[in-house]
Amino acid sequence: MKQGQWDFWIDRGGTFTDIVASDPFGEIRTHKLLSENSEAYADAALQGIRDLMRIDSDATIPSEHIATIKMGTTVATNALLERKGDRTALLITKGFRDALAIGHQARDDIFARDILKPEMLYEQVEEISERVLANGEIEEALDSDSVKHTLQSIYDNGIRAIAIVCMHAYAYPEHELQIEQLAISVGFTQVSVSHKVSPLMKLIGRGDTTVVDAYLSPILSRYVDHIASELGLSPAGNGKQSVHVDSKDTHSQTSNSNKNTIKSDSDSDSDHNDSTQNRTRLMFMMSSGGLTEASLFQGKDAILSGPAGGVVGAVETSRMAGFDKIIGFDMGGTSTDVSHYDGEFERTFETVVAGVRVRAPMMMIHTVAAGGGSLLHYENNRYRVGPDSAGADPGPACYRRGGQLAVTDANVMLGKLQASYFPSLFGPEQNQPLDTQAVKNKFAELAKHIGDGRSAEEVAEGFLAIAIENMANAIKKISVQRGYDVTDYALTCFGGAGGQHACLVADSLGMSSVIVHPHSGVLSAYGMGLADIRANRSQAIVKTLNSSLVSELRQTIAKLEKTVCQEVSQQGVADDAIDVIKRLHLRYDGTDTTLSVSFAEIEKMQAAFEHSHKKQFGFAYENKPIVVEAVELEAVGGGASVDEAAHPGDVHTIESKATAKVFTGGQWHDASIYTQRDAFKTGLTIDGPALIIEAHQTIVVEPGWQATVNKLNHIVLNRVTPLERQLAVGTTADPVMLEVFNNLFMSI
Repeated sequence: MKQGQWDFWIDRGGTFTDIVASDPFGEIRTHKLLSENSEAYADAALQGIRDLMRIDSDATIPSEHIATIKMGTTVATNALLERKGDRTALLITKGFRDALAIGHQARDDIFARDILKPEMLYEQVEEISERVLANGEIEEALDSDSVKHTLQSIYDNGIRAIAIVCMHAYAYPEHELQIEQLAISVGFTQVSVSHKVSPLMKLIGRGDTTVVDAYLSPILSRYVDHIASELGLSPAGNGKQSVHVDSKDTHSQTSNSNKNTIKSDSDSDSDHNDSTQNRTRLMFMMSSGGLTEASLFQGKDAILSGPAGGVVGAVETSRMAGFDKIIGFDMGGTSTDVSHYDGEFERTFETVVAGVRVRAPMMMIHTVAAGGGSLLHYENNRYRVGPDSAGADPGPACYRRGGQLAVTDANVMLGKLQASYFPSLFGPEQNQPLDTQAVKNKFAELAKHIGDGRSAEEVAEGFLAIAIENMANAIKKISVQRGYDVTDYALTCFGGAGGQHACLVADSLGMSSVIVHPHSGVLSAYGMGLADIRANRSQAIVKTLNSSLVSELRQTIAKLEKTVCQEVSQQGVADDAIDVIKRLHLRYDGTDTTLSVSFAEIEKMQAAFEHSHKKQFGFAYENKPIVVEAVELEAVGGGASVDEAAHPGDVHTIESKATAKVFTGGQWHDASIYTQRDAFKTGLTIDGPALIIEAHQTIVVEPGWQATVNKLNHIVLNRVTPLERQLAVGTTADPVMLEVFNNLFMSI
């Protein structure tokens, strides 16, 4: 980045939008505001930029003073959850009209008597007369006139987004290419073809992903265009200044507050055209954990846009702190995202999001509906937390918008959130504190309604215990259930609500270390700035792995390598700064679960596959053929590397300025309050119970835990007193433990 310009890294979440900025003097600034606040602003990301640059809300943003904007957004995710994408039609090979609706016939809830299938994203489906066999033989040629008539009929119905899915098009795409040209000639503005969107075998996954792309890309494109137009940019490169990606502009800054040096891997690209230096770079985070320029951002790649930035931020900051094995724990207002890292980013190529199957590279992130805004219910003698959320509007009861009780309210009730130290963002003028009295009144009413003798505080802690177990079970799914011993890992905690619950989640899992970065409250946004530019391509193979196949694989890899490297280099990354990752997706013949291994000599690939299979499933076959289902290549480069300055120091303590009553473990405690986070020095130790209040979050140090400031200014929480497990639950039906055991049983 040139001197005198801003960099913005933005995570637009479901409840809050987080912004990390490097100002023209190289100082790191952070900002947080509600994602939806129609009374105050139209778009949270743009308002955050205006706030930090101190520009009036109706003034034009001076993009000439901005070098880069890197964003993760929930626009596509919310459209999918709320089914608010564009009207979409599906064109599919004759005889397969209902294939996507039938799907795999899997039952997500095996005990459900009333099975509710998610509605399909496409509004209209039409069959087309064509058929290519698995060996490439054309059984039925494409009738272009008939197809064009069908397309015109769909267009006349007002639909402008179309998904095209033909049998075996992953290997033989000629018919899809012809239909694509016909659709463009008719006037469709969004045409998604399956062999480009998801070039892998299996009609269902490929078809679903193509429909998702057609459904979400238009709304995503409109959002990108809106952001670009506010900045005087145009993703299409027409009219105004074009959105341009030039890695020479990537961060090269020093933070005055944390002394972090941020440098681009591609700063050496001195041969790049200097005429591009004055152009603002608008980039978006993909679900795979890589950045791409705005014009290349597609619907299928945007579903986990925000959470992927959090994984990158968690891994990079934990690595600097000396932890190579971590569990990422990102608790926000709407949900909690958990991830596993043991030396390399874990990705999945087939996942289900909001009832929709998607086959595209995504960070392996498991999401559970337990965030600060998750609503609290008491039904049928059971406590229940979520999955519904209060969102940003009306928000929890303490937000002064007439909301219901939520997890955030439970923390207010227990004293773990102190209204006097929480930003005064509420009320009609956005200047009032959290409404503590409303929370106390509602919990008192609920305790009276339950009528089992529990106090209002005990009721609140009961709900919190269930939320903790829900989050712990989510972590087990991506660790314990996949053969990893979670007690060997550190819990990297971030998100606005993470610090309030990290110690209790770690206790539930038997973990003894928690890492909290200085920017943990906005770490997903911080991760946007640390991410690489990435390009990914896959191609189906579906052949038995043997020595004769290796030469064919090398040819395919060379072809894909040229494509991915070109895409990254066109975004301003020097050729010598691009790394290429080559993977094969392998499975045993007769099975359908693939495991990813690095491309190498055949013996090494076989050994790596068998090791991974044993680790995940507990066994490996002998003399069973291994099938190469697909080859995948990823080009990586142009990311910012962070060198956080180390500060030597000795063990010491400081006196707290105040104390507060905190209810935890079934009783009240006097907790010390520490608000001078900027003054923390290396070696500082704080014993629990305590509250460390930062600009964007509160860290609760539970009894038996100790917080230590390491040489990088990270707070590392360690359990110093062995955890005392509760006595066995008796025969009395405890409503809290009833729900806890119900969740444990159903997670088996």
